[in-house]
Order: sequence, then structure tokens, then C-alpha cells
Amino acid sequence: MHILMAVILGALFGFVLHRIGAANPQNIINMLRLKDLHLMKVILFAIGFSCLFLFLGLHFGILPKTHIHVKTAYIGVIVGGLIFGAGFAIGGYCPGTSLVAIGSGRKDAIAFILGGLTGAFLFMLSYGYLKHTFLFTKIAGGKTTLANTGIAKYHALITNLPGVAVGSAIGIAFMIIAFLLPLSSDNPND
Repeated sequence: MHILMAVILGALFGFVLHRIGAANPQNIINMLRLKDLHLMKVILFAIGFSCLFLFLGLHFGILPKTHIHVKTAYIGVIVGGLIFGAGFAIGGYCPGTSLVAIGSGRKDAIAFILGGLTGAFLFMLSYGYLKHTFLFTKIAGGKTTLANTGIAKYHALITNLPGVAVGSAIGIAFMIIAFLLPLSSDNPND
């Protein structure tokens, strides 16, 4: 049943990515250049809505806390994020959108996926060496969240406010920002 649900949710996610234009790398590049903010509005709203739903769901017991898994934060995550961001900006794809692009018939996404797989393979080969470097220094204790999730094994950075208040405020702020952003930049020089 879990596999079937994963396939259904993955297909729905891919459909939405295609419908909002995320399978077109030019749309992503225009977003990153702040020329067309349509995708940014969708992404910020989705993050905000998910954050709000997550913390309200945890607070009211709709979502079981056993489903929450916080990954350990390392310095290498920041380095990897910078590499990922550079690839995102250069290629106009992320792993999810590249798969949707292939489904849409875009052949340039194949090169992006092969590059990502090559990078993952090289990381796998070098992991034995890298695991003893500064890249695996934990950030803020490792398994740390911004807001209190109510799960004792995860530390929160903001401890003097209820997690549902912090998470909801962040989610609502993201949705307001998404609502207030214009669809495109007003710079006539673009």
C-alpha cells in the first residue's frame, strides 16, 4: 500500500510541476534572475501551506509524530546546497523537475540527470575520505529544528514559544510573501 501511495503522490507532484511550468528550465532561470516570479510565488505558497499544515497537524494529532524524521544537519549540507544551487541556476533543473521534463519530452534534462548521477557516484566513492573532514561537523547539535515539534529526541532552536505558534507564523509569513510578490520584475532594462 505504501508503494502505491508513493506512486500516486509522485505522479500528482509531477503533474503539478508540469502544470506550473517547472519542467521548462527557462522558467526556473527567469525565476532565479527575478524576471518571472510565478514559480517563486507557487513555491513559497507551497512551503508556507505545508509548514502550516504540518505544525497544525502535529498539534491537533492529525499527523502522527512517528512520521516526523529530522535529518542531522552538517556543514557539508551547506556545501552541498551551494553546489546544488549552482547546478540549479546553470541547468535550470532540480532532480524532480528534470524527471518531469523528461516526461514532457525535453532531451536536455537527460544530461542534467546524468550529471547528478555522476556527482552522486563520485560522492559515494569519496565518502570514506570525506566522512573524517569538517564537512561532517554537526550544526546546532545535529538533529535540530527551528520550532518545537513535540518530539523529545529533536532539539528546537526556539524553545520559549510553542512549536505550533512558530511553525504557523512561518507558514503564514511564506504565504503572505507569495501573495505580495509581483508576477514579474518591473525593471524596464530586463
